[in-house]
Amino acid sequence: MVTGGGSGIGLAVCRHLGGRGHRVAVLDVDGAAAERAADGLRGDGVEALACAVDVSHQSAVDHALAAVRAGLGAVEIMVTSAGIAEFSSFTDIGLDAWNRIIAVNLTGTFLCLQAAIPDMVSGGWGRIVTIASSAGQIGSPRQGHYAASKGGVIALTKTVAREYAAHGITANSIPPFFVDTPMSRAAEAARDIPSAPEVAARVPRGRLGTVDDIAAACAFLCSDEASYITGQVIGVNGGAVV
Repeated sequence: MVTGGGSGIGLAVCRHLGGRGHRVAVLDVDGAAAERAADGLRGDGVEALACAVDVSHQSAVDHALAAVRAGLGAVEIMVTSAGIAEFSSFTDIGLDAWNRIIAVNLTGTFLCLQAAIPDMVSGGWGRIVTIASSAGQIGSPRQGHYAASKGGVIALTKTVAREYAAHGITANSIPPFFVDTPMSRAAEAARDIPSAPEVAARVPRGRLGTVDDIAAACAFLCSDEASYITGQVIGVNGGAVV
């Protein structure tokens, strides 16, 4: 299961996991995008299904999990990539905006993990990767609510890792720096973030991250080879955050 799988990092994760032979459930609040992603996967010979789901609502998550189990079987891998971002000076962040960011980014992650983990416990094997953000590690001006939500995702992931390691389940978090995605391009167009060349100049590797950079690391963490890696924050950021 990949949340936010209809575009950006989530879509790349779906393709990488499908390429490794996994069945893939594409979850996204944009049902049409999820269906397009699933169609593309099926065109590549991957067994896939699409679910439209708002991860901030428990009933929607439970319904999606039921559909996935009916269509593809028990959940073995959960990648939480669904997320939203907003920009506002700290003292201007309203409670509604705060609650909205926390609901999708943090509560949504909590609900999805809580719903999927019983399948992994029953099977004695599971892989969890949460897509956080460097904002959750180092902070981000004008994104107090976003940074707090992603810091919470990292802490939640570490807790799950410690609690379920004995069940054959690993849980790790990838906190990207700037990655070329539709969300980042929209933020650049709105001048909420610096231009791509300005950002690239701040990255020791000399370029922005790509969705495939993140997805490749995610696919490895979901493999048997990564069975001894859990509770870790894997920085795929070109050296921007060390």
